[in-house]
Order: sequence, then structure tokens, then C-alpha cells
Amino acid sequence: MTKYVVVTGGVISGIGKGIIASSTGTLLKSLGLNVTAIKIDPYLNIDAGLMTPLDHGEVFVLNDGGEVDLDLGNYERFLDVELSRINNITTGKIYQEVIERERRGDYLGKTVQVVPHITDAIQNWIERVVELPIDKSGAKPDVCIIELGGTVGDIESAPFIEAMRQFQFRVGHDNFCLIHVSLVPVVGSVGEQKTKPTQMSVRDLRGAGLSPDLIACRSSKPLDDNVAAKISMFCHVAPEQVLAVHDVSSVYHVPLLLKKHGVIDFLRQRLKLDTVMVPDDRRLAGEQLWKDWAMLASSYVHLHETVTITIVGKYTNLHDSYISVYKALEHAALAHKRKIEIKWIEASDLEQETRQSNPIKYHESWQYVCSSDGIIVPGGFGSRGIEGMIMAAKWAREHNIPYLGICLGMQISVIEFARHVCGMADANSTEVDPDTKTPVIIYMPEISKTHLGGTMRLGLRTTLLEKGCKHSIVRRLYGNKSSINERHRHRYEVNPEYVNVLEKKGLKFVGKDESGQRMEIIELENHPFFVGCQYHPEYLTRPLKPAPLFNELILAVMRKLMHDNMSNMK
Repeated sequence: MTKYVVVTGGVISGIGKGIIASSTGTLLKSLGLNVTAIKIDPYLNIDAGLMTPLDHGEVFVLNDGGEVDLDLGNYERFLDVELSRINNITTGKIYQEVIERERRGDYLGKTVQVVPHITDAIQNWIERVVELPIDKSGAKPDVCIIELGGTVGDIESAPFIEAMRQFQFRVGHDNFCLIHVSLVPVVGSVGEQKTKPTQMSVRDLRGAGLSPDLIACRSSKPLDDNVAAKISMFCHVAPEQVLAVHDVSSVYHVPLLLKKHGVIDFLRQRLKLDTVMVPDDRRLAGEQLWKDWAMLASSYVHLHETVTITIVGKYTNLHDSYISVYKALEHAALAHKRKIEIKWIEASDLEQETRQSNPIKYHESWQYVCSSDGIIVPGGFGSRGIEGMIMAAKWAREHNIPYLGICLGMQISVIEFARHVCGMADANSTEVDPDTKTPVIIYMPEISKTHLGGTMRLGLRTTLLEKGCKHSIVRRLYGNKSSINERHRHRYEVNPEYVNVLEKKGLKFVGKDESGQRMEIIELENHPFFVGCQYHPEYLTRPLKPAPLFNELILAVMRKLMHDNMSNMK
């Protein structure tokens, strides 16, 4: 029987439920257990694909093309698993399924209601997830982590809370554990920690028929003993069931913090985990995982040297819009005993309009770009900020600054090269200028122009690495393989009609799709590191296994810094 750990939140959203859910999964994996995860998002959207990053953060893409909440990225990175779109439940998906069944007549004329039909659909969906193998070996999950988005008390979350209330009886007491994450704010000049919000949140949870087994108290500082005792008393849990999860130097410390508070021992007893048969090889793998994780968290504290990367993007006002890019950079930097420092530049701040309206912001942004150790132009949609990105790519190309263009960033590199090297002054993307006379970037012919949701080129796709490019950096990074598989998310692509002209001037297309017509990877000759990829390499990064392109970008920056230091010494 699969064990379930449900993570709910109270007081406010965005207090770290995803990190606590992922960290709990990491602890369970350290016991050799097979772990999967589900994120429940109570919004009406079918998926996150059409949601602006500035509203909801990054849209994370899975192997099967599912566009999902960014927390699934946390699960994949922490648990080192590959999830599918079924691991993300939304209100829209549930209602769509129920309405389709009603239209088919599956309910035999009964009145379709939230209870029992919606709540049953939620529970059935969860049980379908745990029937799926978690890897190629066909193994089923021993434990399923379920994170319920939003906060207890939200109208949108009510059907899911009710479904979980019923689900605890469906699976049995020994197979259901609930962790409630709540905020303990610090207020006043003396920094007093207030417990009332947590008390009220737990009261709402109990009123809905659920009782927390663990209360994870999020606070900016360690929880005072008297505060923890007060929460224990008023929330009707034992003192050891109150977890003080204060702010730490990195998310990699959270599993260590939870283990220190006895979470493993509690879950082992509460869920009768010793009854789960764990083969010796998985048990040993779990022990090694924990050693590696503890070493990663420990090394982070002792790192003092930094690597600075400038991200020139369209959604930099909310850093979660690029959380996978940030994590990929962090993983690569940690592999080389460095901490990552990001300079966030809004692309439109590099354009002439900003120079006229806000000259201070314009010059400050250009100062960051000009002093960059390395530059990334990540993915995005629309025409805003495009000219600023093009100028940033031009600076990187002309001044030998290590550069990585991702998705839109690769297309930006092509436009910039066409304009300033190939003499195509009006080169552009049809996304920016549908009537451009030199469309070096075009709309993909098979993509719908009437329906936007789920119609892009999505998910894991094969890229063939050109054999003729003997000195290709990318081919070397991927172990001289003839093909690689990476995740995609785009509607536009390089126009194949211009490839020969661009290559003659030195921009090499070293990766193409299986048809040979779709350009996937570019490299610039005679440059320390100037690479663009149509896919999103950040989606497959892992804390203990950084993505190759990010790893090489950090190395290129370190070589540049070493060269600059030696030049200064001379």
C-alpha cells in the first residue's frame, strides 16, 4: 500500500510548501524508498502554459510536454525523478474530466455535484498517479508527496481539502500523514514571534476535518522554545510535532534541518515505514544520496568565491520567472566551488526609449552589461525588450563575453548576427515584425495560430549533433554523442532559408532536429563561449549533476576571470 504525505499551507501562500514537500521527499529517498510527487493547483486553468510568469512564476515543462507549476521543477531536482503532466492537478483538469464524463452519460442521469463527483475525481486521479512506474525499471512509488497549493480557507481549495478529508479514510490512518506549513511572523521592535495566525490556520484545517501530524512553522529566525510550546498547546499536537523551519543559507539545508527535528523518525513511526520492503541496493543508494546531499549543503556554507552572471530578460521583476535558470547556474557554480551572483537586467532598460525616459536606469543597466563576466538571454514571448536583448548579445559577441542564449535567446543571437555581421539590417523575427523583409526567425508551420494552450513544440525532443563540426564545444560537452534529448517550449524557429548565409560568416548550426531542417544549437567560431540552444537545458539540471551548457558557461567565465587577473598582474 502506498503511503501519502499531504502538505498544506496556512496564513499566506509562497511560504515554502514546495521546498518542505521536496525536502520531505529527499528524507524518504534517503531511506531507499521510491518517492513520487503531486502538485495540486486550485486555479481554473487547465495548466500553467498560458499564465504570465509575472503572475505565477516560471512555467516548467516536463518530458511529455506538460506545462506545469514551478514546484514540479523543485520535485524533479530534489528527488531526481522525471514526472509527467498527470503529476500536476488543477481545478480546470478535474472539472474538465467530470464534465466530459457527464456528457458521455457515465453518471447515469444523476445530478453531478462537487461532493461526491468532484471529490471522487480528485481521489481517483491521485490513485492513478501512484499506479505509474517512477522509472524505466517499472518500480511503483512507495510514498507519494501531495502538495496542496494556496492556503487553507481559500474558496478555490475547498473541494481539494474535502477530497483529502475523505482520502484519509480511503487509504487508512497508517498510510496518511499531513504536514501543515504555517507562517510565524516576527513583529515589533523586539522581534516578537506571533502564534495567532498559526492557531487560526490550524483551527480552519481542523474545521474542514483534517488534523495536522506535523506543523512546520516558517519564520525568519529560529523558533523560541516558549513559542513552540504555545503552538503545541493551542494546536493540540505534541511538542515534537512542531517543526521550527527558519530561514537558512540555502534550500539544500532544509532536509538537514527537518532531519535534525526528527522528521524521519516521526514518519517512520507514523506511516509504519519499516513494513515497506526496501532492497539492499536501494537502501545503500539512499545512504549515499544522503551523504552527497549533506556534503553539498555543508560545502555551500564554506564557499566564498563568486561567479557573476547577468541575465537579460523580460520578466526579471519576479525572479521566480527564471527559477530553473537560476538553479542551473547555482548547480554549475557549486560544482566548481563557487557561489553564483545574478545581476538581473530588464531588457527594455537597455533600449533608447528608457534612455530618454529614465537615463539613470538606462546607464545603470548598461554598466551591468559592460561589466558582466557572462551573459544569459533566457526564453520569453512577445516583442517587448527584444532590441535590448539584441544589443546585449552584440556586446557579448564583440567583447568575447561568455554568452548562453536559451530559446528566445538563441533566436536573438541569430537576429543580431544577421544584422551586424551579415549586413541584413532589417533582419527580424516575425513574432516582432510580421511584415519583416528578412525573416530570419519564423513561425513554425505546424503550430496552430488560433489556439495557444498546449500547441507549442513541447517536451523532450531529439537533437542530432553534427558530425562534421569536429571542434564543436557542445558536442564535446555532451560526450561526443551523436544525439541528445532535451525539453523544448517554442513556437518560432530559425528560418532554414538563411542558414547557409549565416554559416558562411561563422555562425555554425551544430545541432538540428531529426529532419535536418529545424535548427537546435548554434556556436560562434573564434569566441570563448557563444552558444545558443532552442531547447531549455535548465529543465534537466540537478543539484549533483549540473546541465552541461551551464557547467561550461561557468567554466568559461572562470577562465576569463583568470585571464583578466593575469593580464592585470602584468
